[in-house]
Amino acid sequence: MAGELAALGERPRVEAGGVAWDGDAASLYRANLWLRTASRVVVRAARFRARTFYELERHARRIPWERFVAPGSAVRFRVTCRKSRLYHSDAVAQRMAAAIEHRLGAASAYTAGETPGDDETAEAGREQLFVVRLAHDACTVSADASGALLHLRGYRQAVAKAPMRETLAAALLVAAEWRGDRPLLDPMCGSGTLPIEAALMARDMAPGLRRQFACADWPGFPRDVVAAVTADAEARIRPASAVPILGSDRDAGAIDAARANAARAGVAADVAFSVRAISAVEPPAGPGLVVANPPYGIRVGERHEVRNLYAQLGHVLRRHCAAWRVALLSADEKLTAQLGFPMRGVVATSNGGIPVRMEVGEVPSAPEPTKIYF
Repeated sequence: MAGELAALGERPRVEAGGVAWDGDAASLYRANLWLRTASRVVVRAARFRARTFYELERHARRIPWERFVAPGSAVRFRVTCRKSRLYHSDAVAQRMAAAIEHRLGAASAYTAGETPGDDETAEAGREQLFVVRLAHDACTVSADASGALLHLRGYRQAVAKAPMRETLAAALLVAAEWRGDRPLLDPMCGSGTLPIEAALMARDMAPGLRRQFACADWPGFPRDVVAAVTADAEARIRPASAVPILGSDRDAGAIDAARANAARAGVAADVAFSVRAISAVEPPAGPGLVVANPPYGIRVGERHEVRNLYAQLGHVLRRHCAAWRVALLSADEKLTAQLGFPMRGVVATSNGGIPVRMEVGEVPSAPEPTKIYF
């Protein structure tokens, strides 16, 4: 994410749990439009210390709420309290709502907390979210500038088994140092998230072009900035991917979903999807990148079957993809070892609540010899 921001011309500061930078309205909208790996962009509204509700109320009334909401607008608070004198999250949210009413002169309909999965839908964008964190009596109040989470690009309406988030797919491509300059193959693509994200990168298409962001509805947010940043992004789109991008899966239903998703993303002509088993893959002239999100042996498939799948994948890669780079998500180093060549972990994260690692390696340059039996 820091690398993405630097590429946008910002000066990112890596912090615990995220990346921060200083910028104007154009910088904020550009980040929402272009960041492929971020879940959410927030604006710091205030930072202060509060050990009592009196202190909390006094500081909260000084926050320029009018920058983010109009009088009477619906607001939502996500409050977390850790190792602080103020530990009741709903009570903190109530004080924040009262501070908005005091400063704006009108009560706002507000929600404390959120329903699990609430941010998974665009419905969350109808309320302005404020993220309030109390840690060691230090309070940070942030205004959500994104609305629905940024992985919701808008194209993935059809999914297959164990889908991965778009932001995680983009992060895996970044971790593999893929820049759209060499062929890409996903031999178990499911509903196509990895090849589609690769095509968006190869075409230099901003992932947020087909959606709206919460900050665009803030009072006084410059509409000309939205138009200018969007126009600049549209002008950067390349007419086609310069390299082949292939996705295959043995599940015909998954491939149907992948093709539909690619069409919605505007990259249907840039990704060649096909129904085929791993053993039948036909990679283009390389070397290139093989990227995959294989089953973890936890939710999909039995462990011994997954072990055999990794071994088969390694065999196919050594035979057909010599000198190619490989990047995949793995929940178990022992499974990755079945590939038969070294892999190194570069990022630890989670997918669907399962701890996983992004692992990158190189297929040996000498292909596996063909065995002839008499």
